[in-house]
Amino acid sequence: MRPGYRPGSVKGTAMAPPEGSESLDALRALHAEVDARAAQTARRNAGRLQCGRGCADCCRDGLEVFEIEAENIRQRHAALLATQEPHPKGACAFLADDKSCRIYAERPYVCRTQGLPLRWIEDADAPGRPVERRDICPLNLAGPALSELAPDACWELGPVEGRLAALQRESGTLRRVGLRDLFRRMG
Repeated sequence: MRPGYRPGSVKGTAMAPPEGSESLDALRALHAEVDARAAQTARRNAGRLQCGRGCADCCRDGLEVFEIEAENIRQRHAALLATQEPHPKGACAFLADDKSCRIYAERPYVCRTQGLPLRWIEDADAPGRPVERRDICPLNLAGPALSELAPDACWELGPVEGRLAALQRESGTLRRVGLRDLFRRMG
């Protein structure tokens, strides 16, 4: 499970933003910004990253996203959701048989940074002493120790998640939706 990610939903009812809404436009702009920054981080770590089309080790089942990202997928992939089945349990519902992503252009934020060296700050046992943590996909461990990487060579968890949560609050509550559940809602 990705560090800093806590599955589960916050209770409440979220209202889905309509196509062309400012919230969805802002989400799509945020995704584009994440893609550009993630590409820079990937270039800095090119010698160690083994990720690519067909590598699906990070494509786990049970992923939940904010309602705004779920609505983006619903709007852009209504036909897929209405006519196709989710991938069998054990892997992401949107994983294709060839291990590619069926919704790649609209994949959620969490999927856009998979495989990169990650860094985040958490509270330590001693109050007032935050601790930096780092992690990476086991397939990408070859190379310098994560502790030796410059902070900007890692994807920082926290800032984008906060912006995503703020976009969701504009559209409703912080309710999360399981990706697999998107198939059931369309039927």
